[in-house]
Amino acid sequence: MLDTVAPGLLAALIGLLGGLVLGLAARLGRFCSMGAIEDALYQGSDLRARQWGVALGVALIGSFSLMGLGLFDPTKTPYLALAWSPLASIFGGLVFGYGMALAGNCGFGALARLGGGDLRNFVIVLVLGLTSYITLNGPLAALRVALFPPRPAEGPLPGLAHGLGQSLGLPIVATGLGFGVLFLALALSSRAFRAERKLILWGVAVGLAVTSGWAGTAWLSEATFEATQVVSHTFAAPIGDTLFYLMTSSATSPGFGVGSVIGVLAGAAIGSLIKGHFRWEACEDPRELKRQIMGAALMGVGAVVAFGCTVGQGLSAFSVLAYSAPVTIAAIIAGASLGLRQLIYGFSFAR
Repeated sequence: MLDTVAPGLLAALIGLLGGLVLGLAARLGRFCSMGAIEDALYQGSDLRARQWGVALGVALIGSFSLMGLGLFDPTKTPYLALAWSPLASIFGGLVFGYGMALAGNCGFGALARLGGGDLRNFVIVLVLGLTSYITLNGPLAALRVALFPPRPAEGPLPGLAHGLGQSLGLPIVATGLGFGVLFLALALSSRAFRAERKLILWGVAVGLAVTSGWAGTAWLSEATFEATQVVSHTFAAPIGDTLFYLMTSSATSPGFGVGSVIGVLAGAAIGSLIKGHFRWEACEDPRELKRQIMGAALMGVGAVVAFGCTVGQGLSAFSVLAYSAPVTIAAIIAGASLGLRQLIYGFSFAR
């Protein structure tokens, strides 16, 4: 296969398969970060937050099992190869979370809703992709680099398991597996949640999708002579990559992120059709559209600064226990809480 199929296309296929699962999980399993935050803050329900815990526990167990088997080198992942910037995690996370509340969705959620026919999220996806590229490689790139200069990790890797291994001599793989079991145990400690078998099943599926990203791209990196990034799912810059690929496909090849984005769209469409929920929707309120555009732009900037979104930091980076993950997710939740409070209590520019 490697002799006949370009590595970029293979990476896209790997991303596509995982993305299909994620899109199905969003539509059939109600997997949604924004929804989990809203449920916890305003509905008094932690079921979807616990579903996220199941996904994270499975992703941790899967990722560190791959490490133990010698199939995945975490030092090649962007989350551990670069030095951690706490300020970037906090600032980027706050901006992303606030933008997520204004837009009503994160990048992954917007793709899932777009796959169900919601054209309001088409605008969110476009703006998010454009602003992520503007921040990553465009006019805002120089300012971003000046404020949050990226640099290679030196000394111990910026990950909790690796840090504990360096300082206390704890086995890295066993530490990661222990955290995975802990997250699963905490998520499943609720009798009410244990009764929600569908939520648990789709949480497991999401964790396996994240693991498949690491496994597939790590294999591809070792099996080909071309440079292949070892990555898993995230949905900010990859949306920009997808827009760029659609405009230049005759001269460029797709990658994992492009396949992942297309996979989520396809999986969400299939899931919507299965449930009979697919329907075309459009925005009828210019004020709502303005708020969503503003939120999407903030998400694009915040995700690039924080080096990931709710899925990129909350699952992929967390699955290798990068220091950035819990800090960024805490900042995203804080930013989203502020944005939701603003919307609910009607501050002037969000009315």
